This record gives sequence, C-alpha cells and structure tokens, in this order.
Amino acid sequence: MPIDQRAATEVLLRVLDCPGISCQEAAIADVVKEVLLEAGVEPKAITHDSAHRKTPKPGQVGNLIVKLPGRGAGKGAPRVMLSAHLDTVPICDGCEPVKKGSKIISKNPATGLGGDDRAGVATVLVAAIDALNSDGDHPPLTLCFFVQEEIGLQGSRNMTVSKIGRPAMAFNFDGGNPFKLTIGATGGERMHVRLTGIPAHAGLAPEEGASAIEAAGIAIADLNAAGWLGDVAKGRNRGTSNIGSIHGGVATNVVAEFAELTAEARSHNGPFRNKIAQAIETAFKKAAKRIKTNSGVPVKAEVERRVDYESFRLDENCEVVQRAHRAVSELGKKPELTVSNGGVDANWIVKHGIPTVTLGCGQRNVHTKEEWLDLSDYYAACQIARSVITHES
Repeated sequence: MPIDQRAATEVLLRVLDCPGISCQEAAIADVVKEVLLEAGVEPKAITHDSAHRKTPKPGQVGNLIVKLPGRGAGKGAPRVMLSAHLDTVPICDGCEPVKKGSKIISKNPATGLGGDDRAGVATVLVAAIDALNSDGDHPPLTLCFFVQEEIGLQGSRNMTVSKIGRPAMAFNFDGGNPFKLTIGATGGERMHVRLTGIPAHAGLAPEEGASAIEAAGIAIADLNAAGWLGDVAKGRNRGTSNIGSIHGGVATNVVAEFAELTAEARSHNGPFRNKIAQAIETAFKKAAKRIKTNSGVPVKAEVERRVDYESFRLDENCEVVQRAHRAVSELGKKPELTVSNGGVDANWIVKHGIPTVTLGCGQRNVHTKEEWLDLSDYYAACQIARSVITHES
C-alpha cells in the first residue's frame, strides 16, 4: 500500500522546523517523542541511553530508542531496526522549511535545510507509524535516533547495545539517493599533533630558538614527497589522508614556540589505514628531532590518535542487502550497490554486530545554504522503509 504523502510531508516539516545541532538534540528528541505518542506508541516503549555521557563533547541527551512488539505472524520474526541521526550541522540552525513545488527548501537564505538527517528521521517515523496503524503483520521493531553523528558518529559509537533488543538487521536512513544501497564504508582515524618549540627573538638570536612551524613544514613536505598525503597508493593498498588545519606562533619576530595540526587517515583496509596514520605520526616526530636550538634542544612532538570508525563490507547476498534490494525493485527502480569513502552510522552499527544497509532520502547539497530536498525521493524512501518492515510494496 502506498504511504500517505500528505501525512509524510507534515511529519517532515515538523522535524525540519526544530533546531538541534550536535550535542543540542533535546528539543528535536522531544518532537520525535511527541509524534510517536500522538500515533499511539506507549510511553514506556520510548527511552534514551547514556551515549551523551561517554562522548568527547557532553550532550543534552543520549540516543532515542523505541522498541515496538511484532504483530500477527510477525511476532516471532527477527527484530528489525530502522535508524537515522537527530543532529544537524550548525549552518542549518534557524532553518525555515517550506514546500516549494516538488521540493522542500529553507525560506531563510542564510541557513541550510537540515534534511541531513531530518529527512531520515521523518522516514523512520512515517514507516513505523504507517506499520502500526495498518492491519498487516510486522516483526518486532526498534527505532534508533542517534545523537552527535555529524561530529564523528559519536551516538552510534557509544550506543548502549543492550537497550535495542538484539535486532537481526538494520536499515539506516541518511543523505542522498534512496535507490543507492550503501553496503560498506571506509574506516577513519583522526589525529591531533602538537609541536612545542623553543621561543627566541627572531632578529637578535634566532639560533637560540627551535621553530615548531619549521618542524611542521618539514614533516608535511616529507609526507608529500613519500606519497603519504592526499590519494595514497602503495602497491595494491589504497587510502586517503589530509592535514585539515594548522595554527601556531605568536608574532613574526618570535621563533614559533608551538604549532598545532589536525589530520586524518582513511582506508577500506584497516591495517593500511593504520599504516598511513603511523607514517604521519613518524614524520612529525622525526621532523621535530631535526629542528634544534644551537645548544641542541629539539622541538617536541606529541601525537594523539583516535579511530573514528572501522571499515566494513557486507556480503551482497546477505538478508539485509537482499531485503533492501527487493524494496527498491518493488518501486520499479534499479538498486545500486555502493561502498562509501565516508563514514556513516552503519560503521558502528555493524561493529556492534548488526548488519546494516544505508539508504538516502532525497537530500541535495547538504551542509550548504543551497540545500534542498527532493520530495519524490523522500516519499520513495518512506515506501522503502515501510517495505523492509512488512515486505509489502
């Protein structure tokens, strides 16, 4: 049965209209709860976990988790999870969503729309409510709305797995094309480098100083020359890396006492990603030792590394992929299997033991002021979400 497009649009506009950047998801979590309660979901079925207390930046609330019983012949079927993330990037704060023909845009030209990932939130809500209000059978369901996705997949990483009811599979709704099934994604590691030099007057006694910025420059040049920056290819191994930010020093007439940099390494091959990150760490530590004062005191290098998410790749023949494939095919569309070079919540959901396919909801130009949402794709995503629950077209 087709979903009610008018009702789906109302839910979408309602969640888009609520602010909620990363770490500030309490208000949007309340809106989601209101929508569910109005649909007849029992209050006791709705909980939060404590993910926000484990994240690097403290948040207002943890992941919002909803557990619903199965119906009819589906009662004994394996549990299915639908997920999306609650937070938006800061440019979407102040969004004024409005329907314009077949699109949703922000009437406020200074903001993004926030369809990433409020369209995913709405998709999960519409599909679950439609299943609850129909007479058809459905399996036990878990709805999980993650916090802090935009700042490193923190909600899914720190999810309290014991609260979600052991789903056999999950369907994660995020940005882009609803007919593209993301069945794998790269792994990523972030790095923070701090170089501590020896200050001196740059005009009167530069030899008494050791420049942290000079050490940084040498390290970056060495990495570039050795092929460890940008698109990294070593034999059959592939990955990427980037120096994302750098700042340091205090004045032109002072030998730079410090420099701080952020960097990342990515690869679908976990050991190779680690090798890229190790090359970056080694380069900065070696460069620091080369820059010394005239008395032999070198620059000091400290490198902090943190794995953001591990890579994964699902078998194309596994049940979660085949179910998503059928749902797309039922709409007369050709499913496209893809592997992402970016991280998604599925990286951590899979790491928690739940095979997960990620699909888009029609978002365009996300994270920019030009963001808009294609309603036909959004409706298709709602239909796909409904179908993976019930096997109905």
